[in-house]
Amino acid sequence: MKLRALTLALVPVALAAAAASMHAGAQQASRGGGTRVVPWPYVAADTAASRYSPLDDINRSNVGRLQIAWQWEPNEKPTTTGAIPNNFSSTPIMIDNVVYMSTMYTRVVAVDADTGAELWTYDPEAYRGGQNRQATGFTHRGITPWWDGDKLYIVLASRHRLIKLDAKTGKPVAAFGKGGEVELTSGLRWEGRFDKLDLSNQSPVAVYKDLIFVGFGLTDRVMHRFDAPGFVRAYNARTGRSVWVWYVVPRPGEYGNETWEQESWSYTGHGNIWAAMTVDTERGLLYVPTSTPSNDYYGGRRIGANLFAESLVCLDANTGKRKWHFQTVHHGLWDYDLPAQPNLVTVTVDGRRIDAVAQVTKTGFAFVFDRATGVPVWPIEERPVPTDTDVPGEKPYPTQPFPTKPPAFADQGFTMDDAFDLTPELKALAQKEIAKYRTGPIYTPPSLRGTLSRPSTSGGANWGGAAFDAETGLLFVKSSENPTLLKIDKRDRHQGRAGVHWRRRRCAVGVRQEHGRGSLERPAAAPDERHAHDLSLAFRTTVRAGDDRRRYGRRAGGVRAAGESVRLGAWGLGLGARVLNLLHEIETLVPSPSLEPRRSSLSVVTVL
Repeated sequence: MKLRALTLALVPVALAAAAASMHAGAQQASRGGGTRVVPWPYVAADTAASRYSPLDDINRSNVGRLQIAWQWEPNEKPTTTGAIPNNFSSTPIMIDNVVYMSTMYTRVVAVDADTGAELWTYDPEAYRGGQNRQATGFTHRGITPWWDGDKLYIVLASRHRLIKLDAKTGKPVAAFGKGGEVELTSGLRWEGRFDKLDLSNQSPVAVYKDLIFVGFGLTDRVMHRFDAPGFVRAYNARTGRSVWVWYVVPRPGEYGNETWEQESWSYTGHGNIWAAMTVDTERGLLYVPTSTPSNDYYGGRRIGANLFAESLVCLDANTGKRKWHFQTVHHGLWDYDLPAQPNLVTVTVDGRRIDAVAQVTKTGFAFVFDRATGVPVWPIEERPVPTDTDVPGEKPYPTQPFPTKPPAFADQGFTMDDAFDLTPELKALAQKEIAKYRTGPIYTPPSLRGTLSRPSTSGGANWGGAAFDAETGLLFVKSSENPTLLKIDKRDRHQGRAGVHWRRRRCAVGVRQEHGRGSLERPAAAPDERHAHDLSLAFRTTVRAGDDRRRYGRRAGGVRAAGESVRLGAWGLGLGARVLNLLHEIETLVPSPSLEPRRSSLSVVTVL
């Protein structure tokens, strides 16, 4: 296995500087050895989202001698408006020896790739609207280039705004929208019935010809009738004019509307696209990964399969018309959004070469389809899953799709056998705690008692997604291995809109340690038209995540081990990288190294 492929596989879990580090190293080498400079023009390397580079300047012979050449820090702090920056998790891009990146507050910065000297900064002042309501708070993961002939522009999605900048000066382009920006909620379904500050954009937008495609992020804690609807909007890249819009929830007469029983299509929001989208530039196809509709864990007010939520949808990039789709989770109750950008891959199966699209998921499955037709490359079976529930009004879907190949890259389901078993005493303590809750295979429904669910609401795979090496046919996936406790509780009807209480409990081995508890819901609000039939008034969900595997779970042995438990910020997560061989249909495991807590800086390394 090539070291460069392994390095790229770990890009999503490393600091955002990975891409720029390699290319800065190549730039240094070019001065002394004539090596060509290779750009990294997109967050995922290219429009196919390969996350692959042919560079081999950094290799096994010199990786031990890497040292920091320069470092840039965003230096963003809490504001008087209540905004608080989270982790600096942007992936830089590099074009013509300039590194462009976004910060937590969605500033855009251009720096010299050789020296780290700041060339310009643009500040959209996203913090003026107060704290970002997304679960991650204020964080941003990247920007997108767009060329008009030889002229380069940078496109940024900041909260509810789409902004176009001159890459040379960092100034907004006045001819785009109003003064260089477009309001994403303008003309949107249910405009005025939801707070536009609920919207949050963290992912880079997609571009194709003279079109810009954008979705949005939305906190799961905002749940009410007519909350922000999931959509993709296409804008003219020169003028900012709206070209088309596609909604996740279909209306009467549209394909899939019958999957929303009791007219739940008429008021259900979310299903939004918060991960990055991918464009097949040769075919003019846009691949859209959608998320869970509101409420993420209680579906009693949206009975049915709920198309096109939690689906990979292929749209005609020019018109927004649906070409094909595949729903990866029916009637989602587990927050199993499609969290990652789809990968465009080419594989050979039974002697037949197939241009395919691969979608990694929180469930630990990788779904692979013919890129043009949507036909699965390998069979996908609808299998029965648990449907018994103690939650009033809930009706779990009777089957879920299971790919026959490639194999799941994450452990699925939770049983007593997963108890921590370092010693018999600790195993007994862990099993005593586990016995308090419901356990079972993947897709066991949330419950009033509480269900231990695995993969967790964070995956499996998450935003970092996968990387593809076309030379070997290997798809590299970073996988998290920890459970989530999903517990549905009755709630006070006058408690307000937000129905999810997040309580993250960090536990030592066999001994409970309350690390912190806090309600992230909004203050109680007086009932009004929006809240009269609130999707969350009847039930709330307690979601416990983080380092619970130290109490409930054990590290699996042998080839199923997913790497050592590592510490990221305040929470420990079991992380690892799995490799799916799309050519030979085998699975290998690559343990991940220990990681230090993320630092708010961009570090570029060179070989000394």
